[in-house]
Amino acid sequence: VQLQASGGGLVQAGGSLRLSCAASGRTFITYDMGWFRQASGKEREFVAVITWRGGSTYYADSVKGRFTISRDTAKNTVYLQMNSLKPEDTAIYYCAARYGGFSYSALSYDYWGQGTKVTVSS
Repeated sequence: VQLQASGGGLVQAGGSLRLSCAASGRTFITYDMGWFRQASGKEREFVAVITWRGGSTYYADSVKGRFTISRDTAKNTVYLQMNSLKPEDTAIYYCAARYGGFSYSALSYDYWGQGTKVTVSS
């Protein structure tokens, strides 16, 4: 599975962005897909995940109610809709794929996209 993230940019606080993660590979549908982010000087942290079986979604407390993860299996794409952005959301956002059950730990994901930078100005 190869992942290509896009959609990052510069936005003012309170604004919105939608990130996309395009996947290649015919087994994409069986992978749980997650979004992680890494701010400068900090460790990579979990943001959201969507399961392949049933499409269940889980979010970090810091983004719950503001971010929405979704997937379009026909397009092999996962999205992260980010609303009400805050300066503390500034980070490089990565999409990742995991086979065998979702996880909150970045260490357990099998494939990673290259990251897309999100900057939120105050």
